[in-house]
Amino acid sequence: MLAALEALVKCESPTEDLNACNDVVRLASDIATRVLGTPAEIRQIEGRPVFWWGAAQPDVVLLAHLDTVWPIGSFTPLWQINGDVLRGPGTYDMKAGFVQALFALKGISGSVALIGTTDEETGSHASRKLIQDVSSKAKAVLVLEAAIDGKVKTGRKGTAMYQVHVHGRAAHAGLEPEKGINATTEIAHIITSLASLENKEKQTTVVPTLVKAGNSTNTVPDYAVLDIDARSFSTDEINRVDAAIRALKPLHPEARIEITGGLNRPPLETTSTMELYERAEKVAARIGMPPLGHASVGGASDGNFAAAAGAKVLDGLGAVGSGAHATTEWISIKALEERSAFLHEFVKDLLND
Repeated sequence: MLAALEALVKCESPTEDLNACNDVVRLASDIATRVLGTPAEIRQIEGRPVFWWGAAQPDVVLLAHLDTVWPIGSFTPLWQINGDVLRGPGTYDMKAGFVQALFALKGISGSVALIGTTDEETGSHASRKLIQDVSSKAKAVLVLEAAIDGKVKTGRKGTAMYQVHVHGRAAHAGLEPEKGINATTEIAHIITSLASLENKEKQTTVVPTLVKAGNSTNTVPDYAVLDIDARSFSTDEINRVDAAIRALKPLHPEARIEITGGLNRPPLETTSTMELYERAEKVAARIGMPPLGHASVGGASDGNFAAAAGAKVLDGLGAVGSGAHATTEWISIKALEERSAFLHEFVKDLLND
């Protein structure tokens, strides 16, 4: 498992580098041939390579991604082991999870497939339909994203991203500011109003992030743009925030607001995950493994799309470690085999239905 993981990590694969993503999928197929005896099918979906090993219409889907956030050469050293700690770009998020799934399939026959996409880190725009189509027909979708403090993930926030464009009117800031419509003032009013859309009890967040306004220091700004990041564990909450953002009104009657963007990934709610989680704990107990535990997290994954398609989902079945998207990224080496062995038994249990 370490040799396979080392090869995949050293084949750096940032999402934006299409050649690198093609390389890592070809490498993953070669590794699959050595581990499982047959190569993967390499599909081209909306111009992106997808690793697909197993049934064409699987009852059990093992869902992973092979792209990372790290530009080539930006994470050093590329491969480092210190005791049980293994460091490298994409180890935790989530090439270790892919390797665990690959080895978990040894000796398993039945309607199962391991799918590895290459655009998850930038929103899965090319692979989204594929994920939803295969998930809608599956009995279970197991997502190999990393565990959180060793726990599997039974909830993820849905994410929505917006840009608010305010069109005002320019004027000289010293001579006749009253003739202008100040887009900076308008955008500031919107920023302060966003605080009222948050719901701390339901952990709904609405965060103004990037903002830009104006062209010169002595001109009333005629244009401003604001980015908004909105997240919630609840579909109803995401819809409430969406309606409120789209209903934003300017202070000045002649100012104009234009809103772009919207929902990226729907929430992964516990109604989609708890049945598989309870079953997973029974499998863990049967093989003498400590309880997995479960948690809900703010980040989204392709499991959100799978749940929205109606699938039963369990996420966070991948690496044990921490540091996703950080220079501290690491995984536990001993957990590789432990989690892979558990996944092997869990898949067999699901296929026996």
